[in-house]
Amino acid sequence: MVWHTEGIRVVAPVKWRRFDGLVGVFWEAESQAGAKGYYLADDPRIMVFFSDVSSRIRMSNRDGELAQHSRPMTRAVYVPAGIPMWTTSKSTHRFSHLNLHLHRDRLMRFLSPSVGASAALSALRQPVEIQDLGAIETLAGLLVDEIAAPSKHVVYAESLVGSIVTGLLDIPEDDGRNGNGRLTQAQMNRLTARVEAEGDCRLTIAEMAATVGLSESWFANVFKQTTGRTPLQWQLGKRVDRAKQLLLESELSVADIAVQLGFSDQAHLTKTFRQIAGDTPAAWRRIRQLR
Repeated sequence: MVWHTEGIRVVAPVKWRRFDGLVGVFWEAESQAGAKGYYLADDPRIMVFFSDVSSRIRMSNRDGELAQHSRPMTRAVYVPAGIPMWTTSKSTHRFSHLNLHLHRDRLMRFLSPSVGASAALSALRQPVEIQDLGAIETLAGLLVDEIAAPSKHVVYAESLVGSIVTGLLDIPEDDGRNGNGRLTQAQMNRLTARVEAEGDCRLTIAEMAATVGLSESWFANVFKQTTGRTPLQWQLGKRVDRAKQLLLESELSVADIAVQLGFSDQAHLTKTFRQIAGDTPAAWRRIRQLR
């Protein structure tokens, strides 16, 4: 692996352990404002952060274009072999994360018996970025415990890695078409991460379909079966969630939030917000500030 960092220092002894075809490393570090990183590996790797760094770290896969084409670092990232990554820190902060360096052949041996060689190879080629970790955070925490102080047979730690891999990777089923006409959880994770990375949480149907590797017509057909909502309704929900975050964490006016999230005006945001949240943005903010 080739890597280079500036402005990042380790604040505790690095904990690591070698397994069959993979290495697990747990880092605790401090990043200065303006810190930079470059990473490139011949084999796939997974990064799991134990805190939300999306407001502090930005990443890109294109050199020199962090300002124009970067996106927030998510809580978990799968980077396929040969894909470079550049990062930069917006402010000084401490973080901890688990790095899993995975040999491609080891992953193929693990996945192929269950999903087939073609599906396994397709999954290994697809980058994944998710913000909502769910059970992956618990699995990663258990794995860090085994890396730091082994207490069970090595098969236990390796099974934790396997569960993290299958929980994170976008493993296709029937060429991406689930047999019951629904999107897989991995596809929904990818779509959620992509929408939330957009400042206004807005994507076209074509962009959403491309994100999960489906045709536009098929995507539109199965999305409502998966979520119970149309893509537009689902995105409106995400935009209202983002509005709630801004109402709580910033001093922006409702009108400014409407502009930032791409609503036509304050009245449009207020109407949509009331339909979904049951209150106007101003009333919702006022109630939460009193708690």
